[in-house]
Amino acid sequence: MLQNDRLLKTLRGELVDRPPVWMMRQAGRFLPSYQRLREKYDFFTRCQTPELVAEITCLPVDELNVDAAILFSDILVVLQAMGVPIEMREGSGPVLLRPVEKPADVNRLEYPDVIHALGYVFQGIRATLQKLDGRVPLIGFAGAPWTLLCYLVEGKGSPNFEKARAFCYQHPDAAHALLDKLTNITISYLQLQIQAGVHAVQVFDSWAGLLGPEGFRQFAEPYLQRISKALSALSPVILFPKGAWFGLHALATSGAAAIGIDWQTDPAFARNAVGTQISLQGNLDPAILLTNCTTIEAQTRAMIRRFGTQRYIANLGHGILPHTPVAHARTFVETVRRFSEAELLSTKS
Repeated sequence: MLQNDRLLKTLRGELVDRPPVWMMRQAGRFLPSYQRLREKYDFFTRCQTPELVAEITCLPVDELNVDAAILFSDILVVLQAMGVPIEMREGSGPVLLRPVEKPADVNRLEYPDVIHALGYVFQGIRATLQKLDGRVPLIGFAGAPWTLLCYLVEGKGSPNFEKARAFCYQHPDAAHALLDKLTNITISYLQLQIQAGVHAVQVFDSWAGLLGPEGFRQFAEPYLQRISKALSALSPVILFPKGAWFGLHALATSGAAAIGIDWQTDPAFARNAVGTQISLQGNLDPAILLTNCTTIEAQTRAMIRRFGTQRYIANLGHGILPHTPVAHARTFVETVRRFSEAELLSTKS
């Protein structure tokens, strides 16, 4: 039984005393305790070793007192399971050694035996649950099909993923075949995460906003809908279509329990777009955590007042930046934890 179930209550639409709070990419990067492990083990060793996964996942729970843990892993492990060699290079990020360059390349991608190819992830979930010992819920996750396609076609990270966007419009049949394959694998992967014990799952569509409204309707929304509808009866689903403010209304019918929004999306617009039956998550600009504690507290409180305390999960509008001071991250979390319904009502009177 969970000692702190605010996140799950919020995802179910139940009353809470304050919004739950966690941060995307909270398990790593900015924490000195994580950096010490980073010096000893390469990235994929950290992802593939259940004991390290459990230790890293629990670090922000231990050090920051967040209301949820998110599994330490990476969206690209699905592509590794599909037979794509990936190197994580210092300073430049992931490099895919055999990218998709032409339609025929889609056919060479393997459809993996997910339970075996990604078995280390499920072992990591079980190890993490044991270490968490019921303190907070554990969130599992996967990358959305469009975002995975971006890396597959581009072969690396990119500010705009021009090659990926061009591929979809030049070879729409191949693009949809690839997105369909990625969707089926992602559904299987997240179903197995749920069976292993995660309490909720988040689907990261980090590059959704690059598509624009029409591209989103073609190459992102249908696959997010399929994933959410396949999983929503098994677990609460959080969708995070970063930058795709134009897709929020359509995703409101996906069965998702919550939709995450970035810092460029107005809270009132988001609430109007999705209605009152879905929770919202976000949307503090991660750069605010680089300022000072007074500013962080003021901006965090203002954010909660705009969203309200119900049907809302306090979070950042994207992942926490690696050079964020730990004290600043702690200020953000503590500010949310101190916020009360009475304070919200007093600002409206």
